[in-house]
Amino acid sequence: MIYVGIDVAKDKHDCIIVDSDGVIRFPTFTIPNNKQGFRELLTNLKTCGSDFAQIKVGLEATGHYSDNLLEFLIANDLPTTVINPLHTNLYRKGLSLRKTKTDTVDAHSIVTMLRTECLKPYSKTSYHVRELKSLTRYRFSLVQDCARLKSSYARLCVILFPELEKLVPSLHMASVYALLSEFPSARAISQCHLTRLSNLLTTASKGRYGKEKAMEIRNAARDSIGPYSDVKSLELQQTIQRIRMMEDQIKQVEAEINPIVDEFHSPLLTIPGISYRMAAILIAETENFSNFDSAEKVLAFAGLEPSVYQSGQLTSTHAKMVKRGSKYLRYALFNAAKYVCHWDGGFGQYLAKKRAEGKPYNVAVSHAAKKLTRVIFHLVKTNQTFISQA
Repeated sequence: MIYVGIDVAKDKHDCIIVDSDGVIRFPTFTIPNNKQGFRELLTNLKTCGSDFAQIKVGLEATGHYSDNLLEFLIANDLPTTVINPLHTNLYRKGLSLRKTKTDTVDAHSIVTMLRTECLKPYSKTSYHVRELKSLTRYRFSLVQDCARLKSSYARLCVILFPELEKLVPSLHMASVYALLSEFPSARAISQCHLTRLSNLLTTASKGRYGKEKAMEIRNAARDSIGPYSDVKSLELQQTIQRIRMMEDQIKQVEAEINPIVDEFHSPLLTIPGISYRMAAILIAETENFSNFDSAEKVLAFAGLEPSVYQSGQLTSTHAKMVKRGSKYLRYALFNAAKYVCHWDGGFGQYLAKKRAEGKPYNVAVSHAAKKLTRVIFHLVKTNQTFISQA
């Protein structure tokens, strides 16, 4: 068996090739991160043997830096293992007391792990899973950016027209966006003709608000303590434009996500409270649970397992979640647990039980998330629909 360790970087990759006895078959070499470098790697591998089934390649999961190389290795039918950088770091420290970290040392550590550790090879994921992961992570990023914009928008509203917040159910309404896009300050609203203001609100709220609400808002604007600022008014208008644009982008991404989720015919959608949005993240981050043989490993990957500290007669009784692993999967499981506890009687009773035991809300939800993970794992592996236990 031939083992290949690759330390991945942005512009180049350091490689080493050894055999089953640890004898170096090809001296450490560096390839550029381009097609020519990939071909050089393939040529060097062929000098060690023509049967690629007898070759194992290992590299760290370094985000997008390793994506192209990984695709190339998989396309050439080379069994490849993707290793968690945390695992590699701890393993390297265990090999020596010296504080030595170089690309060459990392490549040696990776190839040694391949030879001595039982590591699962990377599975050739389907096109749908890769696309779904890209879409869900992009949507996650858009939602976070949109949330930051909405916080900035609320801050500007409090500065320019603080009284408005008490006159409407929420500042984040289409009618309020329309109002402040046209009149981005209390002074601008106070000088507006009542008919124009009333027509704007009626159209934007689809008939919910009319002349009465327009008079109420204009009177409040005339007595407002909000200052007039051209700069902040412009900032408010552009912030609203960006929020609307980002919300449209989120809708476009969701329209791409839903048909892909349908392709899996997943039993996740039979669980009350789990929408396409949550199901998409769960499927994408776990590759539809194909890489896991137990629910506990899913919890470990999500960082939802408790940390353990025991030494001699001391055993910690206040274990916290490790919070390592996929933050996207952890987010999906935790939030899915909230919704499922709301919509399903059995999970709702379980959450109430944990709360009755004196556990804080978030801790109780984390317990529900662990239970939900075990239920989801069973449903997916057996292809059964969810049956409430209420």
